[in-house]
Amino acid sequence: MSFFDFMTEEIAIDLGTANTLIIHQDKVVVDEPSIVAKDIQTNEVVAIGTRAQQMQGKTHKKIETIRPLKDGVIADFQSSEQMIRGFIKMMPRKRSLITPTIRMVICIPSGVTEVEKRAVIDSAEHAGAKEVFLIHEPMAAAIGIGIDVLEPKGNMIIDIGGGTTEIAVISLGGIVTEKSIRIAGDEFTDNIKNYMKTRHNIAIGDTTSERIKLNVGAALTELEEPPANYPVHGRDLMTGIPKEIVVTYKEIASAMNNSIEQIEEAILGALFQTPPELSADIYNTGLYLTGGGSMLRGLDKRIAQKTKLPVYVAEDPLRAVARGTGIALKNIAKFPFLIK
Repeated sequence: MSFFDFMTEEIAIDLGTANTLIIHQDKVVVDEPSIVAKDIQTNEVVAIGTRAQQMQGKTHKKIETIRPLKDGVIADFQSSEQMIRGFIKMMPRKRSLITPTIRMVICIPSGVTEVEKRAVIDSAEHAGAKEVFLIHEPMAAAIGIGIDVLEPKGNMIIDIGGGTTEIAVISLGGIVTEKSIRIAGDEFTDNIKNYMKTRHNIAIGDTTSERIKLNVGAALTELEEPPANYPVHGRDLMTGIPKEIVVTYKEIASAMNNSIEQIEEAILGALFQTPPELSADIYNTGLYLTGGGSMLRGLDKRIAQKTKLPVYVAEDPLRAVARGTGIALKNIAKFPFLIK
């Protein structure tokens, strides 16, 4: 190992719409919401991550909370750079007289444009990276769940994140068929907010909507082990007075139904475009679900019913992409599909 290797710090980043994870020395050292709180007058960062999320919907007029990524890509360049820099500072690091150079592997959606790729690289370089590699989310997810992506065998990965759902058939270290739709966890959250407004005449914020999704979110109206009904607090749109209503998982399943149907159609579209030999492999291996959205109650069963194929939810699906990005970081020379 050369002296240069000792002076290079390697960081893998799953830069997600909802959450950002950083892996350093094979460990997840940062797992924070992708949110920045800024002072509007000075443009200074007040908080990032969990602390900024706690401020969401509760700020006064001098502070605003920003989600720098939208639909899986950078929407606010300056805020994303500040966020990445802040997360890197959160990492436990050894003190050294010499500042090490930083090599990063960052995960991106498969459907991003060249301009969007450049925005990610620029943000990382401005945050201190000397060398930046990119990896597509489905590829990282496949590596993260233990699939040998270099093998001549077809595997379908469905990664349902915060901003996008990435569907890809992978073989021989490449993506053969891909679909990227901007319907995922954030869209589910919006579905719930709109349902509460139209059906119950109550206004709720993103944080409350997210809690509803976690507590009673479902993809099917009939579950073997249904969650308990959930009390929701919000503002009555008629009177303006805070009130409580109780929702069931069946209501929330109905609220999210259209979005889930669009994900199903995208999966069927990707299967339709898959070459016959790889289709035969997928028939035997099934479909793999990763990402936070894959944890929605009954989603695996619903997709299995639609495709007539076995569907498997990855172990610890929230961190599958981050794990795969970390493995890619350690094997940069082995994986020719990394983008520089």
